[in-house]
Amino acid sequence: MSLTADRPQRSASVFRSFELVAGLLLVGGISLAVILSPWLFPDNGMGVNLIARLRAPFTDWSHILGTDPLGRDVLGRVISGGRISLLVGVLSVAGGAVIGVFMGLVSGFYRGVWDMVVMRFADVQLALPFILLAITFIAILGGGLFNIIMLMIVSQWVQYARLVRGQVLALREREFVLSARSFGVSNFNLIWHHLLPNLLGPVIVLITLNVATNILLESSLTFLGLGVDPSMPSWGGMLADGRTYLQTAWWVSVFPGLAILLTVLGLNLLGDWLRDRLDPTGRTRQ
Repeated sequence: MSLTADRPQRSASVFRSFELVAGLLLVGGISLAVILSPWLFPDNGMGVNLIARLRAPFTDWSHILGTDPLGRDVLGRVISGGRISLLVGVLSVAGGAVIGVFMGLVSGFYRGVWDMVVMRFADVQLALPFILLAITFIAILGGGLFNIIMLMIVSQWVQYARLVRGQVLALREREFVLSARSFGVSNFNLIWHHLLPNLLGPVIVLITLNVATNILLESSLTFLGLGVDPSMPSWGGMLADGRTYLQTAWWVSVFPGLAILLTVLGLNLLGDWLRDRLDPTGRTRQ
């Protein structure tokens, strides 16, 4: 009886361990390659060699993944392009999380007019389609790496604000908070030492998943010509460059697309594992 009951728990534990190991291997491997890219590929994969253009992968060991229409090394461009995607993903999520957590904490703790203004503004922003916001933002301020990061911060701080506000509304009536109030703990210390540590779990999970989302968004915007400078190697730009060669040189688009897939998959696996570890009540597997 006990052996049968333990099997689902062991299976779930093994699966969650697989999520952690696979996620760390994918994200860690790609991150390490990106960090070492200045030494592995000093030219950032930008060296043009028209004599070696459109060489197929695994036919020339000096260009393991082949070359693009300008003779540039696909492997070097994929690894160097990861710097742009990871930089956008990490910085935009960090900025959105800091602003959103602050807004959510103040809104949920103090309530009143501040809460009403922040939440109504959040409702209006959530009603705007992202692509409409992106087109308007880029039309006014232009494209480029900095503006793409700012666009994602503006579009995603609302998620953190709403999440944190809901957590604060639940926590502010808990016994440990009421007890701290009775001892005369200041509002700042109450927020910093009692509320913030208890809501970091869901925020960390959302951060992990949003890094993956922002990598996809940056690649999509760059593919549409609304993202980073085309002269900079990026996964979305490589997809756009290779779309006209899909039938004759599939590797130009397939390998950057595979890099996006593996990076997002690894981050999602880590996010699922973190959700199970930090929020046991939200587990979807029995």
